[in-house]
Amino acid sequence: MNFMKKYFFQIIVLFVILLSSMISAVSPGGDDYRKVDNKSFREGEKLTFAVKYGFVTAGIAVMSVPKVKKMLGRNVYNIMFEVNSVPTFDWIFKVRDRYETYLDVEGLFPWRFEQHIREGKYSRDFSAFFDHKKLKAKTSEGEFPIPKYVNDIVSAFYFARTIDYSKMKTGESIKLYNFYKDKTYDLDVRYVGKERVTVSAGTFDCVIVEPIIKEGGLFKTEGSIFIWMTDDKIKMPVKVKTKIIIGSIDAELTAYEGLAGPLSSKK
Repeated sequence: MNFMKKYFFQIIVLFVILLSSMISAVSPGGDDYRKVDNKSFREGEKLTFAVKYGFVTAGIAVMSVPKVKKMLGRNVYNIMFEVNSVPTFDWIFKVRDRYETYLDVEGLFPWRFEQHIREGKYSRDFSAFFDHKKLKAKTSEGEFPIPKYVNDIVSAFYFARTIDYSKMKTGESIKLYNFYKDKTYDLDVRYVGKERVTVSAGTFDCVIVEPIIKEGGLFKTEGSIFIWMTDDKIKMPVKVKTKIIIGSIDAELTAYEGLAGPLSSKK
């Protein structure tokens, strides 16, 4: 089962990174921060996914926006992403991971990011504070330069949901940026098209995108990664598929609640 260990964590995090750091080129003047029109998510949203290899459910992933807090005098979404392997899979590879970001409500850029990984015998704790005026990331491992409004892997996903993909042509790519550990990495996202898909949570009309992982980036993969999001204002993630040498690993939506509006894409 070594191949399961190799790809299980990768599909989980790539699901979150999917459109990692999809940042607009908007730069505010002076000390003013950008404002992003967000009709895609809100406080109280909760999305649950089953991570599967074939017919076997290996883990459960939950993405939630439990509350809005104050940070540096600004309102921020406290967003959490938790991943747990299921009890029947724990004997193969036990996972108890938690990611947390504090996302500016008006500008949809992160102020703080935390990562707490427990995978088998491996553990890692990491945190970063993003100074968007001095363009520095102050982490538990040092201080590093960042571009304006750089994202962590969790905040990137939520910002990506506000993008209007209807204006993109098939094959068109967007250049992205993501900070992790001590560097900012490039990540291109290619628009693939549209498709109707059925998962446990229902049947949805979706847009499909493909993140292009480059050499030297946060992740390397031997296959392709595709992400389906609802083709409406919510852009709720519905499915992730990673093609690997020995098949594919899927993450599929099983339940959702607290959405920012109706799903016009649901059939």
